[in-house]
Amino acid sequence: MPVITNIDDLKRIHRRRVPKMFYDYAESGSWTEQTFRENTSDFDQIRLRQRVAVDMSGRSTKSTMIGEQVAMPVALAPVGLTGMQHADGEMKAARAAEAFGVPFTLSTMSINSIEDVASATNKPFWFQLYTMRDTDYVSRLIERARAAKCSALVITLDLQILGQRHKDIKNGLTAPPKLTPSTIANLATKWRWGIEMLQTKNRSFGNIVGHVKNISDASNLSAWTAEQFDPTLDWGKIAKIKEQWGGKVILKGILDAEDAKMALQVGADAIIVSNHGGRQLDGALSSIRMLPSILDAVGDQVEVHLDSGIRSGQDVLKAMAMGAKGTYIGRAYIYGLGAMGQAGVTRALEVIHKELDTTMALCGETKVTNLGRHNLLVPKNFEGDWQD
Repeated sequence: MPVITNIDDLKRIHRRRVPKMFYDYAESGSWTEQTFRENTSDFDQIRLRQRVAVDMSGRSTKSTMIGEQVAMPVALAPVGLTGMQHADGEMKAARAAEAFGVPFTLSTMSINSIEDVASATNKPFWFQLYTMRDTDYVSRLIERARAAKCSALVITLDLQILGQRHKDIKNGLTAPPKLTPSTIANLATKWRWGIEMLQTKNRSFGNIVGHVKNISDASNLSAWTAEQFDPTLDWGKIAKIKEQWGGKVILKGILDAEDAKMALQVGADAIIVSNHGGRQLDGALSSIRMLPSILDAVGDQVEVHLDSGIRSGQDVLKAMAMGAKGTYIGRAYIYGLGAMGQAGVTRALEVIHKELDTTMALCGETKVTNLGRHNLLVPKNFEGDWQD
């Protein structure tokens, strides 16, 4: 195994190993990719306060997210097409998360189905729901998640209309990939990926194929998916989904204080400050910039998590010290999965955990739950002085 000391090491291997269209799918944002870039670069503006002569023995990164014990305040975010980064990718990522002691969130647009992941794990995972026009399908999807004993429903709010991602269009992104001359030429250089994919039957959207009428091949699936995201989603529909689910609900895609207040009104158990990894509204502010105003709006009335831009344990620490109660990694674990499967996801978690633990110690803290603004040096006007 190569020496892996940071997430970028995994990213380099991921790029070499995985077909271009799936690497580009993970490593891209919408339009100019401004928000995609600033999700990470804005973390660099926040600096850490070094403290010394503090007893650093007995450190702990343990915490809770929505009442569940976690080894560190990091969950694996829902990522579509994960099973195209590595054969049976969702199952392998879920097993790695379970063994490490952090939550795994399965995307509606996964390659492995809810049932596949349930069969591969022992601990309940979280399920991310996209609301679709086909309400009967959505109802059955919720019931399948309940039958699989998922412990939380993560409702994504910021994908009513799909943001344009230039690379996906130019690559002709499909699952499984269409065999065009350019695709065949690229796949010929990714033979290990190809051999692994040939050994699994899971090569299309497992939560859709076989669960929707008249969906039998990639062309039917693409047409159905393109017209299914529900542009009429509103807070009333969200409340009805929450009532139908009856369990813990996390609302993902909150990037404005007013929307955070609305999430309170529908009774969310947690909200995720997120801009979909810079893949939807390009030009929106980064998640870490928006976190303080959202925390000011809701206080401790709801658990606030942060997604988009986390690439290191230091990023986790900064988000927690700014006031988040949990964080999510998407690309960081996808790099590991694409690089070396389940072992790569485990390595990504190990890297982030070590960075979090070491940085916490050097900041003079022994418990991740004690982190606060006193650990940070935040630039004046970090949130920006914007005119409405």
